[in-house]
Parts: sequence; C-alpha cells; structure tokens
Amino acid sequence: MGGDHAPATNIGGAKLAVETLPDLDKLYLVGDEAAVKAEIDAQSATSAKIEIVPATEVVDMHESPAKAIRRKKDSSISVATGLVKDGTCQAVVSAGNTGASVAAATIKLRNLPGVERAGIASPIPNEHGLCNLVDAGANPEAKATHLLQYGIMGSVYARHVLGRESPRVGLMSVGTEDGKGTDFTREVFALLKDSDLNFIGNIEGHDLFETKLDVVVCDGFTGNVVLKSCEATAKALTKWVKQEMLKTPLRKIGGALVKPAFKAAMSRCSYEEYGGSPLLGTNGICIIAHGGSSSLAVKNAIRVAAESVSHRVGPHIIEEIAKATPAQQEPAHV
Repeated sequence: MGGDHAPATNIGGAKLAVETLPDLDKLYLVGDEAAVKAEIDAQSATSAKIEIVPATEVVDMHESPAKAIRRKKDSSISVATGLVKDGTCQAVVSAGNTGASVAAATIKLRNLPGVERAGIASPIPNEHGLCNLVDAGANPEAKATHLLQYGIMGSVYARHVLGRESPRVGLMSVGTEDGKGTDFTREVFALLKDSDLNFIGNIEGHDLFETKLDVVVCDGFTGNVVLKSCEATAKALTKWVKQEMLKTPLRKIGGALVKPAFKAAMSRCSYEEYGGSPLLGTNGICIIAHGGSSSLAVKNAIRVAAESVSHRVGPHIIEEIAKATPAQQEPAHV
C-alpha cells in the first residue's frame, strides 16, 4: 500500500516480477485485501506465485515512523516485515514511508550481530558504473564507527552483488586533502584509513559522477540531501533540455535526431532501472523503493531483493563486521 501510486504500480511491478524473474518462488502482496484483489483483477495479474496477505492499516507519509510502527500493528509495512521475521519470506520491499520501513526493520528484525546502525545504500550511476551512497537517510545522527561499518557493509554488497573484486571506498567531504572536513569527518577518515577497506580518501560531490568509486560513506542527513539534490537536478535538466528542443522548428528536427541518445542517457540516471535501495545491516533483507516508483521500478526493486537473497549478503556482512570488530563479538560474562 506504500508509494505515490499504490496499489496499482506495486501490483503492476509484482506482475512484471513473476513474468520476468524465473527464480522468484513466491510473492506476497500485503495490504487492503479488497483493494489489492480488485487491482489484481484489473491488471490480470493473477498468478500461482502471488498471494494476498491482509493488512487493515497504512502508515501515512506524515506520521512519526517509530510511533506508527508501534501503534499500527496491522499496517502493511509492519505485517510485511513480520513475514520476514517469522521466516515466511526472505525479503520485504516497500515504496512507502522510508522512515517506517527503517523503523519496522530495526524494531522487528533487529540488526545483524556486531552492526551498530543500519544504513541505506542508494545506487548512483557514474562514468565508471554504479556507486552506492551509504547512508542515504536511515541514520541522520551517525557516529564515526557507524560510517566505518557503512564502508564495510557497502563493500560487501559491491563485492557479492555487483561483482566488484576490490570495492573502492570514498568519504564524502568538502575537499580531497586528508585534513579537510569537520572534526567528525576527520575522525571517520582515520578509522577508514586504518581499516582493511580499499579506502581512496576524501571525495567531493563531483566525484560521485566522475571518479571510479563503488561505495561513498556519509551520515544519513548528508546522504539524503545529496541523493535528493541529485534526483532534483536530473529531473530539472531533463525538463529544461526538452523545453529548449521545442523552441524552434530547427531544434525540433535536431531533437528528433538525438532523441535515442537522449533517452539512453536518461535511462542511466533513472531510479526505475535500479529499483530500490537495500537497508544494509538488518537481520533480514529490506529494500526501500522510491515513493514515485512505476511498475518497472517496483519490479526492479523485487529483483534487487532477490539478488540480495541469492548472494547471501547478510552472512557476508556478519563475517566482515566480526573481522573488523572482534571484541564486539565476544559473549558477555555475567
């Protein structure tokens, strides 16, 4: 029931997923049973792989996430996350309230052993492929150790899901020199430099698109501002280019000639192609999709979830966190 166009686009995405993802065994659609069934019928999305799970409540975008999860026990995101907790499912996907998704995963699934805070890994395309920005909004007030773990978890995801042999990790700052930034970023820099990560140092905003990077770490406040600024810039540029192309007959002709190249370039920076952002660090896979997700975007979010399951991201994160922080893994003595 989450997202700007729910439940239509979510069910459209589910239909695409069962048609195009052969390894998908079962897909549970959680929400208002009558509304979901009506939309399934309208889109001819009936499938043996699709099952409806009723939920009578929805977390609205304006609600306090943690309070809503605790108060609305039968909300769609709470029920869906519960399916992962009880082992019915291996992953949950939502295009609804991001804070509610994070709260549900944190409260119901808890963090993986050794993980202090979960972080959202949002894909950002650049000249060299795909870079994941961690954290993109789950933890606005982070500690330096949290960012170290973001680097570890982001590297695990890049290595096992994206196939990067030695993921390159950068720290978002205001300059590339080692001493640049705030006291906080300098503390993070020292931790990353002393780690076993392939840390290339501080990076600036333009490096997100120009430099060969696999993971960029920052606190959730900075990451969310960066992510939304990038999205808004891409949207504005697309609109302005279209407006300029239509101003004169000659430009219209030229626009027609470059239209295929323009569409290809836009697809590289479209969130629809990447689907969703994994919440790294929780004891169960949670994929957060864009609120404005189309059916294609929802399908790709489901694909990202399936890839995370098949590549066993969680166990690999536990292993790498344990290597970096062995003392935290020792059982307490009472």
